[in-house]
Amino acid sequence: MEARFLGIAELAEVPSVAVVVDVMRAFTVAAWAFARGAEKIVLAESLDEALALKARHPDWVALKDGPPAPGFDTVNSPGLLRSVDLGGRTVVQKTTAGTVGALAVREAPLVLCAGFVVAEATARLLRTRECGSVTFVVTGEEGQADEDLACAQYIARRATGTGTDAAEFLRRAAEFLRRAGESRAATELAEGVRQGVHPDDVALCLELDRFPFAMVAASENSLMALRPHAVPSPTDGASI
Repeated sequence: MEARFLGIAELAEVPSVAVVVDVMRAFTVAAWAFARGAEKIVLAESLDEALALKARHPDWVALKDGPPAPGFDTVNSPGLLRSVDLGGRTVVQKTTAGTVGALAVREAPLVLCAGFVVAEATARLLRTRECGSVTFVVTGEEGQADEDLACAQYIARRATGTGTDAAEFLRRAAEFLRRAGESRAATELAEGVRQGVHPDDVALCLELDRFPFAMVAASENSLMALRPHAVPSPTDGASI
């Protein structure tokens, strides 16, 4: 498998397969939303679009980055979302980097969204599809977020069937998130500056393979929708 690692601004053409990585926190949150019962996640292009969708569908759950805001039901925090019952609900998600990255490759035939929490399932899906060329979109910090790059590189290694130890990649991600000044969001979280966060968010974002599904984004009625995707396990041949 040929792997490329690009920031959102570096995307010059539509890839055949795109894996959009946002560890901190969009796609960790998305995975938790599915674990809490969400049926699908609609990726909104703007806060206004998210609110408009919520207005048209009052039963949908609107979610955003940063502090709570009128019209939104919750925020982009896995620590806060893990206690929310989303059984059968549709979530509308708008974040600073993750949703932007996914929408930037919406024309790709296959779009996966990922973080460490779904790394193995994502790699297994890439192996199952026998993808020859994969573009990993590193969304955070204008393509410079090492937690996203480390996660992308780990998934790429696993997708080739390489027996890769995750410890080094997780160490890189944790070190980047701790390093003062290199990750504004993580620094603000650590200092308790931001609202709409939970003290466990960083640890939850660095959990490896917490969930057994991949997440596939595709166009549905002109909207980009993310859904969980069961991947056959090589150990038992059954769907997860």
